[in-house]
Amino acid sequence: MSSLAGGFRAIVVDQLADAAGASAPPATPAQRGSLRTIDASFFAPAPEAPATATPATGVTIEVEYSGINYKDGLAVTGRPGVVRRLPLIAGIDVVGTVRASADARWSAGDTVLLNGAGIGESAHGGLAEFAVVAPGSLVRLPDAISSRRAAALGTAGFTAMLSVMALEKQGIGPRSGEILVTGAAGGVGSVAIMLLARAGYSVTAASGRAESEGDYLRELGANTVIDRAELAEPGRPLQSTRWAGAVDSVGGPLLATVLAQISYGGSVTACGLAAGAQLPTTVLPFILRGVNLLGVNSVDAPLSLREAAWMRLAAETRFELLDALSTEIGLAAVPDAADAILAGTVRGRTIVNVHA
Repeated sequence: MSSLAGGFRAIVVDQLADAAGASAPPATPAQRGSLRTIDASFFAPAPEAPATATPATGVTIEVEYSGINYKDGLAVTGRPGVVRRLPLIAGIDVVGTVRASADARWSAGDTVLLNGAGIGESAHGGLAEFAVVAPGSLVRLPDAISSRRAAALGTAGFTAMLSVMALEKQGIGPRSGEILVTGAAGGVGSVAIMLLARAGYSVTAASGRAESEGDYLRELGANTVIDRAELAEPGRPLQSTRWAGAVDSVGGPLLATVLAQISYGGSVTACGLAAGAQLPTTVLPFILRGVNLLGVNSVDAPLSLREAAWMRLAAETRFELLDALSTEIGLAAVPDAADAILAGTVRGRTIVNVHA
């Protein structure tokens, strides 16, 4: 059986090198994640590395489940902009049981979860059989959610709930009008549709796989399914209004088109950049229609917001749908899953059973 001291498995992102030890050629990714066996010494900080949790300062968790999010796909495949130190255990989600804690708030046996908060980016993450994390953003697993289902929700579900809460805060309710969800077949989009539909919203799902995933999206609760191509072409900065609000995980020119089609006083939550970080729009939707663009940051969310979002996920998730939209894999399958999520071929959520 694996142990922190005796050795455990993890997906470690590190510099690639050829057989002679030279760095990877410029045409290939400079780094990539792979399955390795490591031990507790891996958590000892290098002198030049940013300060991070160690077994003596943080909370040691025996991980049960993690997951694959778009950001994990970027990290494991070696795309720039995510991993900020090497070597690094990947994984922005952790669900498991506390084995030891240097913080009085947590005791051995507590079941906890963590999303974001720097893990899988600047601190070691959850795609491993053990994790050591800082205690400040840990959330106690709600009684209504199993560990597996918490991982199925993961950062994607957490982000979707933060998006719904942001729309609500702006007064966008079920009677406000149609709500658009972009990237609808992905993790954030799938959970957002489920949550919005359960709350009584009328939802339009936009997907680049509208034909193949239409039945799936309607099962989640979408009233209408449209092809993403309807929103992909650049147009006038103000267009005919179609949506009272939107949950966008795509960004780029598509988000600019969505903003141009939002009704007066409507709101759009932005939480992703799969189509790019640039936003080719004008101020017109904001100053002529009072449109609100709401940034959703799941990484740095304060603990109070994390706890509120997870309590609502416990109460409002349709778990039978969550189970249906989730696929479980083991650690060894993570690199292939990372490629697939970036290729846009993954439906719903991918759970990683770290002991499988």
